[in-house]
Amino acid sequence: MSHQLNNSHLDALEEETIFILREVAATFERPAMLFSGGKDSLVMLKCAEKAFGIGRIPYPLLMIDTGHNFKEVTDFRDFRAQELGAELIVRSVEDSMARGTVRLSHPGESRNAHQSVTLLEAIEEFRFDALMGGARRDEEKARAKERIFSHRDAFGQWQPKAQRPELWTLFNTRLQPGEHFRVFPISNWTEMDVWQYIERENIGLPSLYYTHQREIVERKGLLVPVTPLTPPKEGEQVVLRDVRFRTVGDITCTCPVASTAATPAEIVIETLAADLSERGATRMDDKTSDASMEKRKREGYF
Repeated sequence: MSHQLNNSHLDALEEETIFILREVAATFERPAMLFSGGKDSLVMLKCAEKAFGIGRIPYPLLMIDTGHNFKEVTDFRDFRAQELGAELIVRSVEDSMARGTVRLSHPGESRNAHQSVTLLEAIEEFRFDALMGGARRDEEKARAKERIFSHRDAFGQWQPKAQRPELWTLFNTRLQPGEHFRVFPISNWTEMDVWQYIERENIGLPSLYYTHQREIVERKGLLVPVTPLTPPKEGEQVVLRDVRFRTVGDITCTCPVASTAATPAEIVIETLAADLSERGATRMDDKTSDASMEKRKREGYF
C-alpha cells in the first residue's frame, strides 16, 4: 500500500512539473532550460522528455560552465543532451573573465558566484525571456521564498517583495522589455522525492552521486575533496574515505558526504536519516551566512 502512496505522490509532482514545462513552451518566445548534468536537472530533463518526446524538446539546454566542474558531470551532460537530440548551449565564466566582465579578487577565488554575470550575458546574447532551473524550495531558506515563476527585472535581479501571487496554478507571465522569468518546475520536490523518482524511472546519473573512494581532508565540519583546485592546507591530514556527492557544483565549493550507498534505494534510506539539508551539508559557499544565497539571488544568481 505504501508503495502505491509513494507512486501517487510522485505522479502528482511529475504531472505538475510537466504542466509547468508545457506552460513555459506555450507562453514564452525564447525560453531555455538550465542543464548542468546534475541530478535535479536530469530529473527535470526526464520530465521534459515525457512532456514533449525525444528530439522534440522545444527549447535549448543552457549550461553556465565555471571551468571548474567535475569532468564526470560535464561528460554526462553532453551524453544526455545528444541522446535526447536537444540543442546544448555552453557559456563559460572563463570567457567573461577574458572580456573583463568577471574579475576575481585572487586566483584561488571560487568562480561559483560569478556565474550570474555569464548567465546575464547569455540572456542578453540570446534574448531569453524565461529560464528554467532545477532549484527546489527545500534546499535553502532564500529558495523557499521563491515563486515557481520568479520575475526578474531588466538587471536580472530578484526582488522578493515584487513577486507575484500564484493561486490555483494561474501564473502572471507579463514582462516589460528586458525583463525575464526564472522558472522552477521541480520547486515543490524534496531531495527524497528526487531520489525516489530517480529510482522509479531508472534515471542514469554521473557516478559521483554514488559511493566511491576519494581522498579528503576534514575542514570546518565538511569533507573537502583533495583536487588540484582544492589542495590540503598545511597541517591537514589527507585520508581515503568512502563518499558520495549529494549535490554536484563547482569543485571549489562542493563537498561529498561519507556514504556507502551505491543505489538510489540505498540513498533514499540515507536521506531519511539525514539531519542537515543538502546544501548545508555540502556547500562551502553557503557557510558564510544565512543571507549569502538571498544576496546572490538579488544580484542575478539562480
